Amino acid sequence: MANAKWPKETWTRAAMHAIARGGISAVSVDALAAQLGATRGSFYWHFKDRDALLATAIAAWEETDTAQVEARLADIADAKRRMRTLFREIAFNEASDEVPGLEAAIFAQPDHPLIAPVLRRVTERRLQILAAGFKDLGLSPAKARRQAVLVYATYVGWLQLRRTAAHLVPEVAAEGRDARLAVDHLVDQLIPA
Repeated sequence: MANAKWPKETWTRAAMHAIARGGISAVSVDALAAQLGATRGSFYWHFKDRDALLATAIAAWEETDTAQVEARLADIADAKRRMRTLFREIAFNEASDEVPGLEAAIFAQPDHPLIAPVLRRVTERRLQILAAGFKDLGLSPAKARRQAVLVYATYVGWLQLRRTAAHLVPEVAAEGRDARLAVDHLVDQLIPA
């Protein structure tokens, strides 16, 4: 019964939302059980321990925010349009995030033993995606890599501003006219017209 009423995905999503709200330390089996109206037994039906839940939640983020995005971009043949789409519709639009704030919360804890290896993989993969896109735009491999690093550093900074200073920098908000104009300007600066 516990398995059917509170499936593994429900626990995983609850953990993802907890991480987005308060980081890894916000994930508590008892707190999530209370939030879900579940029992600890339901939790242990799916997970060996809290670390297993955290690993599952971080892996779900990796799949959703990198692999699925990469698959969607693969359908766009024009390199310039693909790169601009990456920025406008995916990378800088938190409204497209399945769990708003999750990525910024994960990036805020790069030394956590469960996050570090996933964050390394995600960063390497995203840099590869960006560099390939810039090579498709005609840059040499070395210049494409440098541009990919610049763009990714900009993205990580954008996330950090949104998480810590959105009240001071409304341009980094997930929605609104100022945010759209700021993203358009940023895309124009980073991706050739």
